[in-house]
Amino acid sequence: QVQLVESGGGLVQAGGSLTLSCAASVNILSVNFMGWYRQAPGKQRELVARIIPLTNYADSVKDRFTVSRECGKNTVLLRMNSLKPEDTGVYYCNVVHNGVYIWGQGTQVTVSS
Repeated sequence: QVQLVESGGGLVQAGGSLTLSCAASVNILSVNFMGWYRQAPGKQRELVARIIPLTNYADSVKDRFTVSRECGKNTVLLRMNSLKPEDTGVYYCNVVHNGVYIWGQGTQVTVSS
């Protein structure tokens, strides 16, 4: 069973930065999809960035967030710069492996104005 462990969330002022980490218990080169979602209070979960199979970003985070793989590890990072209050939410790492959707436990990001 694939497991994902997220870390790096916290409270930051608007304009600040945070880096989230997602460590997978599987070789991420074997997965079909890997990305980061977020869920703001009262809203649906949305995809903000993916790295497998391709790297791309939601329009709302483009040019501010960067998703990358940590060299030599099954870990994906989400570097978030110029954070805004509307970036507040629970951030989830997601992997699709052999047709199974796997979620991390989520990490809270709060951006104060």
